[in-house]
Amino acid sequence: MANLTKRDLVIRISNETGIVQQEVLVIVQKTLDYLVESLAKGKNIELRNFGVFEIRLRKGRVGRNPKRPGIDVPIPQRAVVKFKAGKEMKAKVAALSEKLITKTVADSETTPPAV
Repeated sequence: MANLTKRDLVIRISNETGIVQQEVLVIVQKTLDYLVESLAKGKNIELRNFGVFEIRLRKGRVGRNPKRPGIDVPIPQRAVVKFKAGKEMKAKVAALSEKLITKTVADSETTPPAV
């Protein structure tokens, strides 16, 4: 399954609306810039039927350096972005889950055992 890139979005929106790709790119980039700017100011972003981006403070903790497991490394608290999917997105992803589960089961039944 391929990833969806900003370029893919621009091409698709341009094809569906008839707006020149360069203009669509400017609009998409401005939208993303405003989202990032709002999050950087500590504001949550709510996009109906899509989801909510929230700023949360992750607690500080003590970590371990894998190369020197005996030494504790303090990890300070920091702000992180959390995403909570909206109802429509949850429903569509749940439908995808069913398709993937069905496909995985079907593939495992038709694949001969490895020797």
